[in-house]
Amino acid sequence: MSKDGFFKAGDRIQLTDPKGKLYSFTITPGKEWHTHKGWITHDDLIGLPEGSVVSTTAGLKFTAFIPLLADYVLSMPRGATIVYPKDAAMIVGVADIYPGARVLEAGVGSGALTLSLLRAVGDSGSVHSVERRQDFADNARANVENYFGSAPGNWKLDVGSVQEQEFADQFDRVVLDMLAPWECIEMAAKVLRPGGVFLAYVATTTQLSATAEAIKSDGHFTEPESSETIVRGWHHEGLAVRPQQRMIGHTGFLIQSRRMAPGVDVLARRRRPAKGAYGVAEE
Repeated sequence: MSKDGFFKAGDRIQLTDPKGKLYSFTITPGKEWHTHKGWITHDDLIGLPEGSVVSTTAGLKFTAFIPLLADYVLSMPRGATIVYPKDAAMIVGVADIYPGARVLEAGVGSGALTLSLLRAVGDSGSVHSVERRQDFADNARANVENYFGSAPGNWKLDVGSVQEQEFADQFDRVVLDMLAPWECIEMAAKVLRPGGVFLAYVATTTQLSATAEAIKSDGHFTEPESSETIVRGWHHEGLAVRPQQRMIGHTGFLIQSRRMAPGVDVLARRRRPAKGAYGVAEE
């Protein structure tokens, strides 16, 4: 990936036409990229600065940039539903993924969240990913290697159940994207350092409720907090500013908590639960 703002061989390039349609390919010396109106020679792209306007042999113009991570994630091959950029950004922020952090990720899918975690921890941190399905793991590995150019040295990917893995060290963060994260709360309590963050990404309120109750019952975590992220774009043409008719609504819930110190009891919940929160009371 280019870091100096100029395209080089092996870079992923994104071309955008005047209508906003995106096209992406890897710059390969000797190749050509063809459209319905002419072609662009890859060699002519090498050495150009990002933000250049390039033309096909028939005069069709495109703006050229290195794809943003969000663009890459939305266009990469998928073996499973991805964690969308809006949720990946919230996960990095809410779970406080920082440079140097040791992160355990379970439920890799297509590798979308893995990319965000690896970028957030930097070269001084590490990400240990666990995926149950071999086909998902293979696809995720290919997507990560394609994005970074090779498999990062601070990334480990294992295939199997995360509960059955043996971890030599503790983690600063545990991030789960799976159907039943409540089954992994005990495991998370064992591998998280005191003060570490547990976060799960779930799709339904049933999963959210089960995970929250498992966290509370475990006794090693603070009161869990939950949220969802809804993104609405806006149009702006002069003074005509209005929201877009389509928006990115519900994709999933985030539920997070922090690991208490060993032997320390969680402070009792003070607020009263809503009537019927735990079923109908017997008369």
